[in-house]
Amino acid sequence: MGLMSARKLIKIRKKARWKHFGFKRRMLNLKEKTDPLEGTSQAKGIVLEKVQLEAKQPNSAMRKCAKVQLLKNNKTITAFIPGNLAQKFIDEHDEVLVECIGGKMGRAKGDIPCVRYQVISVNDQPLSRLVHGKVEKGRR
Repeated sequence: MGLMSARKLIKIRKKARWKHFGFKRRMLNLKEKTDPLEGTSQAKGIVLEKVQLEAKQPNSAMRKCAKVQLLKNNKTITAFIPGNLAQKFIDEHDEVLVECIGGKMGRAKGDIPCVRYQVISVNDQPLSRLVHGKVEKGRR
């Protein structure tokens, strides 16, 4: 590889980049195609039911979650409900705002299997302020 070899080096590099998972995922828009939020950071949805999921080993807790149907595309996702006794403030048919939890590589975080989203507000009231008693739950 000496003089006049730049074009060949560029061609080799272009071909080699397709071996990297991150590059391929970015170029083919694979995240947007499979992501229920369709690339956005947050989305609104309606609570279908509240569920409890068992944590992975070695923990044995029951994590409080909610099945949420997104308004934008009618896809159903499972969203974690963070906070102590926060599930009391969420009822069926409430409108909630969900966001990505942000585990490694977009996967599930912590010991909750298959849950990649969390609830951040209920009926336009922030869930953290509801839990701490700063605001009351709005009626719809």
